[in-house]
Amino acid sequence: MRTILRFRWVIASALLAVTVLLFFLTPDLSRLAGEEESFQLPEDMTSQQADTILEDAGEGAESISLVLELDNWLTAEKEQNITGYLEDIRSADDNIEEVTSPFEREEVRNQLVSEENNVVLVPVSVNGGQEAAVQAGEALQSLSVPDGMTQYVTGDAIISDAVDETTQDGLQRTEGITVVLIFALLLVVFRAVVTPFVPLISVAVTYLLSQSIISLLAEGFGFPLSTYTQIFLVAVLFGIGTDYCILLLSRYKEELSDGQEVKDAIVNTYSTAGKTLLYSGIAVFVGFAAIGFADFAIFQSAVGVAVGIAVLLLVLYTLMPFFMAVLKDKLFWPSKKGGEHQDNKLWKAMGRLSVFRPVISIVIAAVVTLPFLLTYDNDISYNNTDEIGSEAQSVEGLHVIESAFGMGDALPLEMVIDSENDMITKEKLAAVESLARTLEQSSAVDEVRGVTRPTGSVLDDMYVDNQLEDVSTGISDARDGLGEVQNGLSEVRNGLQDMNSQVQGSASGSRGSLNEAVSGIQDINSQVGTISSQLQQTGNTQAAVQQLSGVQQGLTEVQNGLQQGSQQMSNQQQAQANDLAASLDELTNGVQEAINGLEDIESGLESAQTYTAEASGASYIRGSGVFVPDDLLENEDFQEGVRQYAFEDQTGMTIEVSLKEDPYSVEAIEAVDQVKQLVSMETAGTPLEQDTITYSGVPGTNADLEDISTEDFTNTIIIILIGLFLILAVLLRSLVKPVFILGGLMLAYYTAMGAAEMIFVQGLDYPGMMWPVPFFGFVMLVALGVDYSIFLFDRYREEAELGVQEGLLKAMKKMGTVIITAAIILSGTFGAMIPSGVLTLMQVGTVVVTGLLLFGLIILPLFIPAVVSLHDSPPSLSKRKEK
Repeated sequence: MRTILRFRWVIASALLAVTVLLFFLTPDLSRLAGEEESFQLPEDMTSQQADTILEDAGEGAESISLVLELDNWLTAEKEQNITGYLEDIRSADDNIEEVTSPFEREEVRNQLVSEENNVVLVPVSVNGGQEAAVQAGEALQSLSVPDGMTQYVTGDAIISDAVDETTQDGLQRTEGITVVLIFALLLVVFRAVVTPFVPLISVAVTYLLSQSIISLLAEGFGFPLSTYTQIFLVAVLFGIGTDYCILLLSRYKEELSDGQEVKDAIVNTYSTAGKTLLYSGIAVFVGFAAIGFADFAIFQSAVGVAVGIAVLLLVLYTLMPFFMAVLKDKLFWPSKKGGEHQDNKLWKAMGRLSVFRPVISIVIAAVVTLPFLLTYDNDISYNNTDEIGSEAQSVEGLHVIESAFGMGDALPLEMVIDSENDMITKEKLAAVESLARTLEQSSAVDEVRGVTRPTGSVLDDMYVDNQLEDVSTGISDARDGLGEVQNGLSEVRNGLQDMNSQVQGSASGSRGSLNEAVSGIQDINSQVGTISSQLQQTGNTQAAVQQLSGVQQGLTEVQNGLQQGSQQMSNQQQAQANDLAASLDELTNGVQEAINGLEDIESGLESAQTYTAEASGASYIRGSGVFVPDDLLENEDFQEGVRQYAFEDQTGMTIEVSLKEDPYSVEAIEAVDQVKQLVSMETAGTPLEQDTITYSGVPGTNADLEDISTEDFTNTIIIILIGLFLILAVLLRSLVKPVFILGGLMLAYYTAMGAAEMIFVQGLDYPGMMWPVPFFGFVMLVALGVDYSIFLFDRYREEAELGVQEGLLKAMKKMGTVIITAAIILSGTFGAMIPSGVLTLMQVGTVVVTGLLLFGLIILPLFIPAVVSLHDSPPSLSKRKEK
C-alpha cells in the first residue's frame, strides 16, 4: 500500500487515461447487447434443433400475424376490402414472402375467420430472422387499414423485440434512479458534502472501465451478453461498490479519530478493512463467475458482473487511496463527526439477545420467516408477454386471437419430422396419420393439422374401415345392378317368347334362332343370379369378375343370334315379319344394355378387387387401420396438405398440435411432455422410428426453457455454494461457520421468494414469478449477502481473544452500522429496478431487496450468531457470562 501511495498520482492518472481511452475506442455495450440474441437456447435443445432443420430445409421463415378486429361483423363489402388490402400487405416490405388469404378456400376460411365473423386472421410469412420480422411488422403497422376494422400486428419475434426494448428503457431509468439514490444515502450516512462524490467517482470509473472490457471480450471472444448484463452491472457495482467504499471510509475515519497520520491511517485501513474487502470481493467474484458454468446464454450474460467486481477491487486499491491521501481529513468536510465510528445500538440489543438467549432469537427468526416459507409454492411463469404489459399492441393482438380462436390455434406446438428419405410414401403417410389420430385423442390436445389432415379434419378416405364400407356399398350396388340386369333379361326373354309364338312357318329359320336366344337368356339369367348370391355370401369379387366375363360372352352370342334372326325376318316381304323384326331389334338393344350394365358392374368389382389385393399386401395397415390408395394421393385436399406442411424436397414435414391450454402456461409445458411421450411410444416400430422428431413453437420452446432454467439453477446453486464454502472456510478457519452462514443465506433467499410470490402472485394476480427470477434472485442475494457475513465474522476474528459471546457481541456492535447502511444502499440500487416497468426486473429487485433487508436485520444479527453461540458455547456457560 505504501508503494501505491508513493506513486498515487501516476497510478490514478494512468487509470483515468485508460478508462477514457477505452470508452472512446471500444464498441458501445448497449448496441452489442441489443444485437445479441440472448434468448438463444443451447443447440442441443429440441426447439433449436427444429429451427435448424427448418432453416436448412428452406422452411425457416418467421411468422407474424395480422389481426383485423371488425367493428361489427364480416360483410361482403368488408371481405372485398380485406381482399384488396392483402395486396398492400404483400408489397409492404421486401422481406414478406407469403400472405395467406383467409378467403381462398372454405377450409381456410373456417380456420382464419372467427365463428362470430368479427375477427379475421391473416398469417404473414417473412424471410429472415427476428430483425426481418420486426421490420416487416413495423411496415404493416404503418399501412392504412380499411374502414370499419382495427388492426393488430403480433407474433413471437415482435413480442421478443418489445421485451428487449422495454428492458433497455428500464435500464436507463434504473441508472438515473440509482445514482440519485446513492448520492442521497451517502449524504445521510456521512452528513458531508465531499464524501458522497468519492464513492460515486470510484464506482463510475469502475462501471465505465468494466463496460469497455466486457465490450472487448464480447466482440473479440464471444463473451456472453444480454440486456440484463448492464442492468445487473449497474445495480451490483453501484451497490456493492458503495458498500465497500463505506467500509473503507468508516475505518479510515476511525483511524484518523485515533490520531493516526494520514498515510498510517490508510495503511491500517487496508490492512484491516481492506483485507475484509478483498475476501468479500473474491467471494462475490466467485459467485458471479460460477454463472459461467450455466448453459443458457441469458444466464451466462450475468457473468459480466464478475469482470466488474475484478475491476472494482483494482479501483478500490488504487483510486480510493489516492482520494484518501489527497483529501485527507477534508474528505469528510464539513462534518466533524459524520462517518465517525459509533456502536450500533440496534445490533447491540439484538446481539445480546442472540448471543445470550439463542433459542429465543431462533424462535423470533422462525416467526418472521415461516409464514413466507410455508406459503411458498414456487409458481413459475413463462409468459414473456407479461414483461411488456397488456397495453402493448402486440399483446392486445394476442388477446384478440385468444378470445376469437383460442390461443392453442394461434400458437400451436410445432412438430418437425426430418428424414433422409421421401416422406410422401404410403407407409410414412399411414404412420403420420396414425400418430396424428393418437395425439388428437389425448386429453391435452385440441386439434392436429398436417399433411394427412390439413384443416384439422380427418381425410376419411385414409381409413380401412371407411374404405371397406365403400367397398361393401360397391358390392351391394353391384348386386343391385345384377338384379336389374336379371329383370331386364327376363323382360327380353318374355318378349322373345311372345315373338316366337307369333312367328309363322315362313319364318321357321328365325323361330329356331329365337328359341336358342330364349334358352341362352334363361341360362345367363340363372348364372347372373348365382353370381349375385355368391357375391352376397362370400364377397369374392375376383370370382365374380371372372364369371361376369363369361356371362358377357354369352350375352354377346345371344345378341348376335338376335341380330341374325332380325335380318332373316327383314328379308321376308311380309308386314308381320317386318314388325317382328323391329321388335326383335328393340330386344337386341335390351340385351346390349344388359351387356353395358354388366361391364360397369365388372369395372366396379375390378376396382374393389384391386383395392382388396393392395390392402391385403400393405403390411403397414396392421395396427394403424390406415391405407393410402393411389387415388387419395391425387386428392386436392391432400395435395394442399403436402404444399402447406411438407418440405419442398419432401424429406420432412411439420405437424401443428393445438393444445387446450394457454401456450404460455405451465400446463402447456406439461402437455408438451405428454405429447413427447405419446410420440415416442407411437412411432416405435413404425417407418417414423428412424426419423428425427423435434418440437418448436411457443409451447415447445417454453418446455425447453423450463428444462434448461431448472437444470442451470440447480447446477449453479451447487457451484456457488461450494465456492463460497471454500472461501469462508479459509477466511474463518472453520468448516462449521460457513455452513451456518450459507444456511442463513438460503433461509433469506427462500423467505424473500415467498414474500415476492405473495406480492406478485397472490396480490397482483400474475400466474407466477418470471422464470429468470429464481436464478438471478439467488445469485444476487447469496453472492452479495455473503459480504455482510464476512464483514461481521472477519471483525469477530479480530476480537477472538474476548471469547465467543463477548467477541461476537463486540463485532456486532462495531459492524452493525456498516452492515445496515450497506444493506440499505444495496437494497436501494436493486430497488431502483422496481420502477423499470420490466416484470422480471421488478421481481428480481423485490426478491433481492426483501432478502437483503431480512438478512441484514433479522437473520445475520439474530439467527446466525445464535446458532454459532449454541455451537461454540454450552447454554449454561452463556447464562453465567450474561449474569
